[in-house]
Amino acid sequence: MTATARKFLSYLLKAAILVLAFYFIYHKFLKKNNDLQQFRVLVSHISHQQVVITLSAVVLLMLINWLLESFKWQFLSKRLASISVWQAVEAVFCGLTWAIFTPNRIGEFGGRVMFLPNRKRIHGVFAMAVGAFAQNVITNVMGVLASLWFAYTYFHLTAWLYWGIAVLSMLFLALLLVVYFHINWLVNLLDKIKFLKKYHRFFDIMGRYNFRELTVVIGYSIARFAVFSVQYYLVIHLLLPGLPFAAMMLTVVVFIFVQSALPSLDLLDIGVRSFTAMRLFSYITDQQIAIIAAVSSIWLINLIIPAIMGSVFVLKLKFFDRT
Repeated sequence: MTATARKFLSYLLKAAILVLAFYFIYHKFLKKNNDLQQFRVLVSHISHQQVVITLSAVVLLMLINWLLESFKWQFLSKRLASISVWQAVEAVFCGLTWAIFTPNRIGEFGGRVMFLPNRKRIHGVFAMAVGAFAQNVITNVMGVLASLWFAYTYFHLTAWLYWGIAVLSMLFLALLLVVYFHINWLVNLLDKIKFLKKYHRFFDIMGRYNFRELTVVIGYSIARFAVFSVQYYLVIHLLLPGLPFAAMMLTVVVFIFVQSALPSLDLLDIGVRSFTAMRLFSYITDQQIAIIAAVSSIWLINLIIPAIMGSVFVLKLKFFDRT
């Protein structure tokens, strides 16, 4: 392929990504999203200053959330290439633009690793998988513990059934933590699969992180989980100030846990998010419209706004960089 052809194809790919991203955003958000209209109606009875302060705090927390993810990505990728914090930020936001029109946000991997040198991009997918695994571990640990409280409080299970579920849950969490901090076991397992062994040079990166490094990655993941939990608290408290703090926060954690387990497409799963939140919060409030509006506003701030911001960085991608 000639240099001119590569350049043309690169521009074409960038244009296709941007068109897809903005088509999905327009189709789902601008064209037929009624949940945010409900949010505007609900906050019309609240002090304008209180609404502005709360939403400004939520937006600031969104930036902090993705900055923490950028720090985590910079930390993980240092074994592959030396990148600055700003380059990590560009990669993370670009990945978010790719993520919104791909199932289970798989495009986030592709968008992010495109900022690595060409020969390190496949390795970067596995480095990013370590970060995703860490975030999943924290979501599961917090979610399972909160779910045990939720089941005990609202499902009224028999004692033997509840404690059976609790014991199995603790064993699952223990196994998850052991596997994470011994992720080289996973590498050894992949090595035993004949047709995968030839790709060892790519997934071997996962086994190179030591206990201290994996602990740092977990730390970033805990911080991110705390940030978006507080976001939910701020918005729900704005709309429903009478909800008990403990019950609200534990239900938020259960919601995040359940939502993380569901297959999704960022721009098409707002209905699933709304239904899940509505069912869970029905145990502590009958204000379902407020819950749906809160979930929709968080979805907009945490995913759609960053995806729009990330579209700027799509233009910097180098699809055919040979370095």
